Amino acid sequence: MTHVILVVEDNERNLKLLRDVLEYAGYDVRVARTGEDGISLAASEPPDLVLMDLQLPGIDGMEALRRLRGSPRTADIPVVAVTAQAMKQDRERALEAGFNGYIEKPISVRAFPDQVRGFLPDGQVGTE
Repeated sequence: MTHVILVVEDNERNLKLLRDVLEYAGYDVRVARTGEDGISLAASEPPDLVLMDLQLPGIDGMEALRRLRGSPRTADIPVVAVTAQAMKQDRERALEAGFNGYIEKPISVRAFPDQVRGFLPDGQVGTE
């Protein structure tokens, strides 16, 4: 089974890097560039995991998470903040808001697939 990961990121460079690293690790990657599009895609094709930037055009990552958690169809999908907001209070605020985890940008290309695997329901990478 190939895990599906939805990346919600508006910065084209960051999006390309995240997508490329995840695809190389064997994941099926879906992409949304706004919080609204991320919510819509997660509801129509529920992924195994959502990686969400906090600063997005339109609604931000915190509001997108609130809406995902508020819908029975998407409430149980793990959502991880992937953000350049790297202050300790930013991490705490994201976790208190209900994110399942927090990964700082810039990501470590080497460590990122293992970080992501830790948030998947079965802890597995790529295809089994």
